[in-house]
Amino acid sequence: MERELPFCCPLCGGALAREEHRALCPQGHSFDIARQGYVHLLPVNKMHAKVPGDSREMVESRRRFLEAGYYAPFRQELCRLAAACAARLGSPQGEGLTLCDAGCGEGYYTAGLQEALPRAQVCGFDISKLAVKAAAGRHKGIPFAVASSFAIPLAVESVHLLTDVFSPLAEQEFARVVKPGGFFLYAVPGERHLFGLKEILYQEPYENPHRETDYPGFRFVERTQVRGEIFLPDGNTAGDLFAMTPYYWKTGVEGARRLQETQGFSTEIAFDFLVYQRL
Repeated sequence: MERELPFCCPLCGGALAREEHRALCPQGHSFDIARQGYVHLLPVNKMHAKVPGDSREMVESRRRFLEAGYYAPFRQELCRLAAACAARLGSPQGEGLTLCDAGCGEGYYTAGLQEALPRAQVCGFDISKLAVKAAAGRHKGIPFAVASSFAIPLAVESVHLLTDVFSPLAEQEFARVVKPGGFFLYAVPGERHLFGLKEILYQEPYENPHRETDYPGFRFVERTQVRGEIFLPDGNTAGDLFAMTPYYWKTGVEGARRLQETQGFSTEIAFDFLVYQRL
């Protein structure tokens, strides 16, 4: 057998060791490792759709948009905060630390975390097989898995830092896997995030709510804000942004048509990063 993976068996919780084309636990449960290098750890009884998660179109749209650098300020702040957490844990380079990016998508933020903390064990998972396939194909050397945030294939108290950027919040699972004293970084949209986009989509655009929320097992540490403005030059770029937002699912035909016909527009972008420490 080769080195152990950071993930555990979703069926029995045993440690997973990597062989050439599979991951194997001590109980004999075996999981295929895809050509791109990721492992599928979402049991059939946890799959609530034939192909859970984002579609191919949404994955490709998000990849193009993020790689164009529109959200680079958000990745930079996430990495700064992760490095600050690692320093508080006594390991500025991340040596000896395990980081997990929950709902990692195509790995844009996961790869940033690995660059910021090169000596840490960084991994990511997402419920979308298509997203994980893209992440593993592009970011070699980072372990990725297909899995759900509500059944994370990680052992109890095995993670020093867990990040969640616009992905489902599974507070009980997050509290289970983060070590006491470890950190949870949660990115949420600011009040006027993508307000310019909403002005095109909706007759009555609305601001996002501002919430101060405590989560069992965690202590709130700080909130930092990143604000900016981006210009979307054409309908294709606007469509890529649209496809990676929840508005994609709840916008009427007229709003989508208006966006498609737009020649270019500016919009505010705003992330709030909430830092929590495990009690």
